[in-house]
Amino acid sequence: MKHPHKASLPAGMLAAAGIVFGDIGTSPLYTLKECLSILPDGSVTPAAVMGFLSLIFWALTLIVTLKYVCFVMRADDDGEGGILTLMALARRGVSSKVGHAVMLAGLIGGAFFYGDGVITPAISVLSAIEGIEVVSPALERIVVPLALVILTLLFVIQRQGTEKVSRIFGPVMFVWFAAIALLGVRGILLNPQVLQALSPHYALDFLLSHSALSLAALGMVVLAVTGAEALYADMGHLGKTPIRLAWLVVAMPALVLNYFGQGALVMANSAAISNPFYLLAPAWGQIPLIVLSTLATVIAAQAVISGVYTLTHQAIRQDFLPPMRVIFTSHTESGQIYIPVVNWLLFTAVMLVVITFRESSALSSAYGIVVTGTMVITAGLAGVVAQRNWRWPLPLAGLFLLMMLCIDVPLFIANLMKLLSGGWIPVLLALTMMALMLIWSSERNRLIRRLDSSQASLLALVRSLEKSPPSRVEGTAVFLARKEFEIPQALLHNLKHNRVLHRRVVLLHIRTVDTPRVHNQQRITLTPLSASFWQVTAAYGWRETPSMAEILHLCGLEGFGCSVNEASFFTSHDTLVMKQRRGLARLRGGIFHFCQRNALRAHEQFHIPPNRVIELGGQREF
Repeated sequence: MKHPHKASLPAGMLAAAGIVFGDIGTSPLYTLKECLSILPDGSVTPAAVMGFLSLIFWALTLIVTLKYVCFVMRADDDGEGGILTLMALARRGVSSKVGHAVMLAGLIGGAFFYGDGVITPAISVLSAIEGIEVVSPALERIVVPLALVILTLLFVIQRQGTEKVSRIFGPVMFVWFAAIALLGVRGILLNPQVLQALSPHYALDFLLSHSALSLAALGMVVLAVTGAEALYADMGHLGKTPIRLAWLVVAMPALVLNYFGQGALVMANSAAISNPFYLLAPAWGQIPLIVLSTLATVIAAQAVISGVYTLTHQAIRQDFLPPMRVIFTSHTESGQIYIPVVNWLLFTAVMLVVITFRESSALSSAYGIVVTGTMVITAGLAGVVAQRNWRWPLPLAGLFLLMMLCIDVPLFIANLMKLLSGGWIPVLLALTMMALMLIWSSERNRLIRRLDSSQASLLALVRSLEKSPPSRVEGTAVFLARKEFEIPQALLHNLKHNRVLHRRVVLLHIRTVDTPRVHNQQRITLTPLSASFWQVTAAYGWRETPSMAEILHLCGLEGFGCSVNEASFFTSHDTLVMKQRRGLARLRGGIFHFCQRNALRAHEQFHIPPNRVIELGGQREF
């Protein structure tokens, strides 16, 4: 897979509208309605409406525009972004103790994204379809079944890939932003004074005069900025400039106009609080708006699902999750992938959430904890990167971090109030994913540390075999090693049981480096150990997928000619036997054992033809 080329600026902006802003772009469907719903006894006063509008505007400005667009998007690694990328950047040049703390923070942030991946598709699709209640309240009973059907179809088509469908994402979302902007203007004309809420005075006045509701208000306002992480996470697909311009020119103006239009409508007619988004449209435009909203929310859900795939693939490549089957659904875009296990687990979780909560209003009570938790972690890691990578003076980096935390921490605390009203669901899922990543990473590292990887021992074995070789057979044998100077167990088993050795023997170690990509010139290190033994180390970035055909092709360019169909590949697959463990250690070992037993085999990971693979193994205690 080639690194996707960046499109022209207008095309990149159009793609950003469809890929990046689906989640945050559909938040007007439910945000202001849920904000106003917390007011006591439905007392929707002009001051309250103006206060919420001001809070929403400044949340979009401070969190999305200043924090993410201006600052966090600077923290790229070869053009890539995302919470695990930020973690990798922050770990460079720090002590091992700080590095472990940074790794833990990054894994928590990554795990939070899984929780968000369950709630976002459910609340987005439900909120769009609930528009049919505005057209006819009698249709309320079909909202949940229709949402389940749409979501089921969305998950079913994942196997086919989204390459063809994704071409319409940009145009549809551009029409969406144009439509909500026009609706917003229509609403603002009812009460132009609503634009005064651009002043932060109204936000501060509302929080001070409604001190008992301030935390609840902040907990609802955060709905307006969900999806902000997508700007950073999708940076590698589209580039910084198209995303930044699409936000500043298209997405943010449309969102602000629509929110203020909804506010003006509610101030003119308090009954519109029931669904101010759909009631902004004239009667003849409500059904077309429902159709457009459904398309937009499906695109938003697709973006989140694709993001979960990408995060999982990155975690697998960085050895935080066991190898799983990854299907590339596009011949041109390396980022378009499908992971069957993740797809159906996510589908099951989303279905259960929709059936349990049944309304977007109920789901809003479960939304926000993992989103704001990720924001806090991003702020902390960005502060480390500013000081370590960008070489900012410590006082400046500290001030930068403090400014971000002064916004993110209150939002996180406010959303913790939702924990018992449904917020525990995404948190539980996030904690489960974090535990799985920590268990797999730590147990795997313990096993690998115990492998003999002494260069002296390897060279001594090679000299011994050259001096007193067993029977030699024609051909090339490639033995996969998990460490650079490891003596592969498959080699020892082959010598012990088969008592033969091929004319050419390659000891191949494939390692993942702490960068997204590795240039082909730096991919291969080919070292002759003797007349018939070679050591090959192939380096791949965490954004890449190793390919045995590519490795052997590059070896050929270095003077070692061999193709996949000419070599025999020997892999080790150990049967793990758990030692005496008690309590949590035994549970941790059982989880690791289950994951290891069901993980993808080496020949499947590296695309080796099955008829060229010889798998040897034995028992290994852990």
